[in-house]
Amino acid sequence: MHFLDQAKIYIKSGWGGPGAVSFRREKYIEYGGPDGGNGGKGGDIIFEAVAGLNTLIDFRYTQHFKAQRGLPGAGKNRYGAGGEDLVIKVPVGTQILSDPTPVEGSEDEDGSMEYEQELLADFTEVGQRIVLLRGGDGGRGNLSYKTSTNRAPRQHGTGWPGQEMWVWLRLKLLADVGLVGMPNAGKSTFINQVTNTKAKVGAYAFTTTKPQLGVVLHRDREFVLADIPGLIEGAADGAGIGDRFLGHIERCGVLIHLIDATGDDPVEQFRIVQDELVAYGGGLDEKPQIVALNKGDLLGQELMEDIAGQLREEAGVRQLFIISGATGEGVPALLDAVLPLLGEAKAADEDDDGEEGEATWSPL
Repeated sequence: MHFLDQAKIYIKSGWGGPGAVSFRREKYIEYGGPDGGNGGKGGDIIFEAVAGLNTLIDFRYTQHFKAQRGLPGAGKNRYGAGGEDLVIKVPVGTQILSDPTPVEGSEDEDGSMEYEQELLADFTEVGQRIVLLRGGDGGRGNLSYKTSTNRAPRQHGTGWPGQEMWVWLRLKLLADVGLVGMPNAGKSTFINQVTNTKAKVGAYAFTTTKPQLGVVLHRDREFVLADIPGLIEGAADGAGIGDRFLGHIERCGVLIHLIDATGDDPVEQFRIVQDELVAYGGGLDEKPQIVALNKGDLLGQELMEDIAGQLREEAGVRQLFIISGATGEGVPALLDAVLPLLGEAKAADEDDDGEEGEATWSPL
């Protein structure tokens, strides 16, 4: 299945059905009076988070969604049926954002402007639902216009229009641990080593082109590990669409930062990635982070220790592991360090969500 993490779609709720103009007609009743019923309410646009989906690829081929219109009223005071609601199913982790609008007064000398988007909904649990657009109310039938002075009204309501808008769907993967690093740092090899994921591995940069998820089982505990494509300088500003990739680790409680020990300058690699985490925002630089010097099987132990010393002294790295994603050397010790951080991250989330651990979620 192809992976797609953002899509733009058009949604429109149903119009209300028109009211009826009708008069009672029965034998021996010359002036039966009005009996036109009201029209039905239009269908709502509802979004629901469901299990079993992990991509927005379906929205590439279907981009317009319209709910059913309410049915018209009829004589004998019969109300029209309401239009059927349209339920749009999305993966857990999906956010719904408004179409970007220009920020007033942000125009630069070259004519460029800043744009902002409003977060309309954030789906973090299976079964979560929200009525994003409400269908229009049905029009009034002529019976409802009858008064003491207007005994035979012929006016009726045509039904209220539905709501419509363009929205962006953005998927942020839900994982416990996020794997970050520059291209060719060995992230795919690492995730293949610790999970059953079959990520593509190659001796060139940007082998990984889409986020990967895998389940790690270590010391009878399970956690979900997310691998994102390599980050380059300027990723937070969109270089190499790195801003989209960074969004997938926003929800992670812990980060593992892999550094290629065979690269030209491991210290500079570390600093570039750290700068991008800070520039992106969203608290990424504040998450618990474990640094691992990878590809230890390709260099001698003495040289690896020398590089590790540079990272500690020049970059201020405190917790550092020397590993080999290919052979598994040093990986168990790294995973041992991850487990207690997972508990701390979960406790922090519960404190943020309230005493009962339930998020105070709002659609706006």
